Amino acid sequence: MKEEYTIDLLIQKILTDDKQYDLSKIITAYEFAAKAHEGQFRSSGQPYIIHPLAVAYILLELGMDTDTICAAMLHDVVEDTPVTLDEVKKRFGQDVAMLVDGVTKLNQVPIFNKEEQQAENVRKMLLAMSQDIRVIIIKLADRLHNMRTLKFRPSVKQRNTAHETMNIYAPIAHRLGMRGIKEELEDLAFHYLDPFAYSEIEHILEIKKSEREAFITSIKDTIAYRFRDQEFIKPPQIDGRVKSIYSIYKKMFVHHKSIEEIYDKYAVRIIVSTVGECYNVLGLVHDMFRPIPNRFKDYISTPKANMYQSLHTTVLGKEGIPFEIQIRTWDMHATAEYGIAAHWKYKEGIQRTDKMDQRLAWVRQVIEAQQTSDDVEEIVRIIKTDLAPEDIVVMTPKGDSISLPVDSTVIDYAYRIHTQIGHKTIGAKIDGKLVPLDYKLHTGEICEIITSNEPNKGPNRAWLNIARTNEAKSKIRSWFKKECREENIITGKTELEKEFRHFRIRVPEEELGEFLGDDLKRHNCSTLDDFYASIGYGGVMLSKIMPRLKDKYIKLYQTDDEPETAVIKPVHKPSSGIILDKIEDCTVKFAQCCNPLPGDEIVGFITRGHGISVHTVNCTNYLSAVKRNNHEELARWMDVQWTDSEQTSLQTSIEVTALDRVGLVYDITAILTEARIPIVHSSSRNLKNGNALFEATITIASTEQLNNLFEKLRRVKNVVSVERAKI
Repeated sequence: MKEEYTIDLLIQKILTDDKQYDLSKIITAYEFAAKAHEGQFRSSGQPYIIHPLAVAYILLELGMDTDTICAAMLHDVVEDTPVTLDEVKKRFGQDVAMLVDGVTKLNQVPIFNKEEQQAENVRKMLLAMSQDIRVIIIKLADRLHNMRTLKFRPSVKQRNTAHETMNIYAPIAHRLGMRGIKEELEDLAFHYLDPFAYSEIEHILEIKKSEREAFITSIKDTIAYRFRDQEFIKPPQIDGRVKSIYSIYKKMFVHHKSIEEIYDKYAVRIIVSTVGECYNVLGLVHDMFRPIPNRFKDYISTPKANMYQSLHTTVLGKEGIPFEIQIRTWDMHATAEYGIAAHWKYKEGIQRTDKMDQRLAWVRQVIEAQQTSDDVEEIVRIIKTDLAPEDIVVMTPKGDSISLPVDSTVIDYAYRIHTQIGHKTIGAKIDGKLVPLDYKLHTGEICEIITSNEPNKGPNRAWLNIARTNEAKSKIRSWFKKECREENIITGKTELEKEFRHFRIRVPEEELGEFLGDDLKRHNCSTLDDFYASIGYGGVMLSKIMPRLKDKYIKLYQTDDEPETAVIKPVHKPSSGIILDKIEDCTVKFAQCCNPLPGDEIVGFITRGHGISVHTVNCTNYLSAVKRNNHEELARWMDVQWTDSEQTSLQTSIEVTALDRVGLVYDITAILTEARIPIVHSSSRNLKNGNALFEATITIASTEQLNNLFEKLRRVKNVVSVERAKI
């Protein structure tokens, strides 16, 4: 990493590179950007132009072309200065302007919250990327330099930027095969997200640094000595490395392994000229060192989803220390290190080949999946799940390999093969044995899909909860969207009315379209029927929009801003003839079976000698009474509601499920402390599936406060779910 980037440093790099550049155009772009950013400074105190220079230098190291370097110089002028895109187009051409526009964030749209704004910016970036892949390469270089200088930003900004980097940019770099950038982004983000664990691993690696370097050198020398009598087209290159800090962390803390159990923390890479030489070298190293069983992977015959190819084998040295050997050709090495950028490093211009189209197919899948969900934030969730580094490889009965994310099910596999096969799936066989549709696939298994002969066979709505990949969910939603519109409208309207009753939202029918206007725009719906249909086929998640609609309802239809508390308001006379006309004299208690909070829809139960017990309408005790339909028992249940008087704080229990890691409980309790929410009791334990469960009883004022708390807890790293405890 260069601490100080200058135009002279950039020119020197261009002149010493073996690639032809239009130096005058690059210098003109620098001068234009320097003038536009004049008087602007970064958080470090450096002139702002240092940042575009740094991004341009990173792209030069990747071997990118002249227009990409110019766009890097100009990538912030439209966003941060009075310069317009038309000016950029007139001075530097259509291509440079298109690249600058692709990496420029959208202007703030009033109806978007922070998460939706982020999602829309990512969507815009991916749309531009699908037209020209250089957009995302510039964005990755931009993010890399910002992460390298993140120490100058406030701590809250550091964590937010690190989260975004880990969840969005590192997975994209992985899918594009840009290993070096992906690993550096992960390590830099990890440093800010869990500094304690980062320092701990860094300390472990630093303790025996000289011993490690000596070990790797001895292995390289041993291999080089053995190769001296072998015939190669040109002498192999032998390199050694230690695994990245974040990669070691994932295996130590996520997979619960000690550093001694991480077999590939040391790696030696051998680069040769042909595929034949790769397999010859494999035989030589297995003759020199003892291979560890089940630790050989052939990514040459079965490339990874990002087109990565190499032979991987883990062996034991004479000292008994395991280490990994990677064997690849020079072309494979270029793809492994530079990924998609290798097309510019070794070729002039972009080559629209089948291989390039294959690499970019996932971009279209991500965009299509988001469009079927009608939820802008879906695009971020897709990147976090479908582009995760861990993949499994499942075989078809014909011997073809299918790459899928870890934990993918038979449904995901069926839709990956073909949309119609997915729709017509009725069963599956794994290695010849029947399995259920929710069976989770594993690497090496042979999966055969059993399909129906019925011409109109379609998916089941329950598959949306079974599918792991957003590609499969998107295709399922698309089928229901196309084939079952009338059914979707009825289902969606029923679900919305149910949620409105639960949240006590009573909007006049003639004002409903205006009340839901913003959400219709958010989800690209022209009419209320479109919105109902979107709810019906799963494109709109009511659980996400209801808290916001409740807030809007209170602002528009309720005038009293006093906090809510519970008193009883009789709505009808019970059949017994009892009249509760002096309700303030009646004892009221809140049922512990459901822990109602202000904002919940509630119902009262007349107890014998203990006043009235308040329950939620979803309480199992109340639902059981309704189901039994006993007239005498039902007469003891009465309508009650929250009214506006004094502030009430009530206890409720929450459950947080997360991937177990160091510092998890600290991060959760820090959120509670920051929100000034008293903790009555808390505990944590490990679950059989490797997750951790944090349980707490807290004092809370309302469901609104609880929902805000849940939103913050869901942003904590590795958290899987947050919900009220079911008693």
